[in-house]
Amino acid sequence: MIKKISIMMTCILLTLIFAGCSKEEQEISKTALKMDTVLQLKAYGPKANEAIEAAFARIDEIEQMASPTIDTSDISKINQGAGKEYVKVHPEVIKMIETALKYSKLSDGAFDITVGPLIKLWGIGTDNERVPTDAEIKSKLPLVGYNNISINKVDNSVKLLKEGMSIDLGGIAKGFAADEVIKVFKKYDIKSALISLGGSSIYTLGQKPDGKPWTIGIEHPRKDSKKEYLGVINLSQQSLSTSGDYERFFMKDGKRYHHILNPATGYPTDNGVMADTIVVNSDIPDCNMLADILTKTVFVSGIDKGLKVINSIPGISCIAITTDYKIYKSSGWNIQLNKLNTEFRMAN
Repeated sequence: MIKKISIMMTCILLTLIFAGCSKEEQEISKTALKMDTVLQLKAYGPKANEAIEAAFARIDEIEQMASPTIDTSDISKINQGAGKEYVKVHPEVIKMIETALKYSKLSDGAFDITVGPLIKLWGIGTDNERVPTDAEIKSKLPLVGYNNISINKVDNSVKLLKEGMSIDLGGIAKGFAADEVIKVFKKYDIKSALISLGGSSIYTLGQKPDGKPWTIGIEHPRKDSKKEYLGVINLSQQSLSTSGDYERFFMKDGKRYHHILNPATGYPTDNGVMADTIVVNSDIPDCNMLADILTKTVFVSGIDKGLKVINSIPGISCIAITTDYKIYKSSGWNIQLNKLNTEFRMAN
């Protein structure tokens, strides 16, 4: 069994303060295990420490609302009431679900938060991961379908129309959290910061204190070392999200089974895409949440349909990497990909 997922320690809380800097340039960097992944917040300025503490507190609030593994969360309550009743939830949960439904329609169901029964069945990334039988998968497919989510805006309540349904916000909650962290940082007048939620969702607030853009490495989809990159890009005031078949997976009989499931088939997506990266301009509302959603959308949709979706949305660009080591770009991708690994080549 092989997993490329890093849970490096039970609880990480590191504070790095670099002496000898002015207060404006003082760097505070903290890392913690939250939302089932390793999160790192780095900020500069006199109030950087307070800003990061407040940001982590906000992330805790979001996790308590949106985690399907916390019994008291809004999402768990919605799942528990599936086919029975409407459940009143926080407005933030309504926002995430409504946004998910919008892009489910736009992608013809490639993105679908009702894959919860399939996620549980496969158990990828847990001690219970396995390859289900075809019969087991077919038995769960009728429970998957975003059209069976009903929202009552009058009292902020949600109902899943079929008993046994369940939703999972794993493809959206981290992006929402990053957007909320930005709000916190701006409240504390932070003008330079890096938000990394598991390494797959990154936001760069402003530039580095020296005025240079942030340098971000895009991970090599087939190398075990975190220091092996497909390439390197520079970002400033932009959000980035990456999805790949290497993030959480296991091998069985020489076949890779990864965590990004196709809602239509019930199996891990298998369309020749092994990774994709979305970049969203910060002037687009909810830029991190959209990056989070769209990276899964492209991965499941495939090159042609996925890039067509991206090309239809201003301010959003994408590269997608196929299993034959070709890199496909959306029409709006104008970011220089530096230090490109020689194993890859541009397809367009």
